[in-house]
Amino acid sequence: MSDTSDTAQVLSPYAPPKVWTWNKPSGGRFANINRPVAGATHEQELPKGKHPLQLYSLGTPNGIKVTVMLEELLELGHSGAEYDAWLIRISEGMQFGSGFVGVNPNSKIPALLDYSGPEPQRVFESGSILFYLAEKFKAFLPTDLAKRTECMSWLFWQMGSAPYLGGGFGHFYAYAPVKIEYAIDRFAMEAKRELDVLNQRLANNRFIGGDDYTIADMSIWPWYGSLAKGERYDSGEFLQVHEYTHVIRWANEIEERPAVKRGRMVNRVMGPLDTQLHERHDASDFLNRTQDKLQPKSA
Repeated sequence: MSDTSDTAQVLSPYAPPKVWTWNKPSGGRFANINRPVAGATHEQELPKGKHPLQLYSLGTPNGIKVTVMLEELLELGHSGAEYDAWLIRISEGMQFGSGFVGVNPNSKIPALLDYSGPEPQRVFESGSILFYLAEKFKAFLPTDLAKRTECMSWLFWQMGSAPYLGGGFGHFYAYAPVKIEYAIDRFAMEAKRELDVLNQRLANNRFIGGDDYTIADMSIWPWYGSLAKGERYDSGEFLQVHEYTHVIRWANEIEERPAVKRGRMVNRVMGPLDTQLHERHDASDFLNRTQDKLQPKSA
């Protein structure tokens, strides 16, 4: 039987009411955009550029997945993957504009509109966008059934696991208004377990799906590659990420890919200016970057 003092340390004095009501700010870094209802808060049309693919996003891990995929497709010579990437500043609530909600009713980046068909096709959720583009261009998704299934299993692994990392560990370790030992311990344990899952997989495989680089790598790398490199939540020492040597090896290889270097810059608004390209409308934007071009054209 555990000591009663140990039990007292993990028990919260908060007693949930029978019915939860939204009667005060949630606190934390994102309190100004958190709300318990869906839908648009204001009328705001989305801009549209010259290419069939219109991306509305931000350079977070979920956004980076898609810009990396698009740049990888262009690297392969798929000219139909040319795209306009428009900046959605989520801290300002742009994801709650009527135009964005029309593309993604869940008001999360990234969101994609494809105008190449007879009718515009909306695609939302980062994993769905990766799969859509892989199917559309027949790239980065194996055709062999066993390899394809392995790739898709890891893609869905990321989609199910990342909320424990971002919304769980990241939130309570870095963003919550108070540090709660139980919450941080709970999600640090899960973050380390997930890193270990990847480390064991990559001990005997060059890439997540096996020998080939696929959308599984593009989905997992922005979250767990940066975590293993000590670049996420300033938590490298806390999580002892140096232990995950196979993940680090894999992350280093991926980040050296030219398309990845470009993709991680698009819609990025944090870090050194030379790592940011707020909007992308042409391949030349990566070369012809000036202070003026760092400002979004839709502002």
